[in-house]
Amino acid sequence: MIFCDTSTLAKYYVPELETPVVQAKLDAEDRVFLSDLARTEIMAVFHRRFREKKWSRSEFLAAVRQFTKDDLAGFWTWAQLDRDITREAAKVFTTLPDSIFLRAADCLHLVTALRQGFSEIHTHDANQSKGASAVGLTPIRII
Repeated sequence: MIFCDTSTLAKYYVPELETPVVQAKLDAEDRVFLSDLARTEIMAVFHRRFREKKWSRSEFLAAVRQFTKDDLAGFWTWAQLDRDITREAAKVFTTLPDSIFLRAADCLHLVTALRQGFSEIHTHDANQSKGASAVGLTPIRII
């Protein structure tokens, strides 16, 4: 059972150097937790590839279909965003050192992982990794 952010989820669907090892790792897990936020973010990732002409319309729609199929099959376990998570995430920024760059959405992933009882977060985002360490999570990069 692991918790992933959107940068790792994206590598599951978007062909990149790390994709085969990410797919093998996630496929081997009994449960893969994600923040509900990742649903929207993964669609934004797919659309960005389409918008930037890295994918054709048919490739974009194929990725959307595959994600939807996996989601409906229960491959992903979704951790719901709620008011407590958003409030806690807002408070995180009051304790972060000025050397940490953390986007609001990334902070929501971190707090969601913490609220779900995880001590690690699987991420491929360098800023997310620094933020994870700052809030007491161990960042794991699947390579």
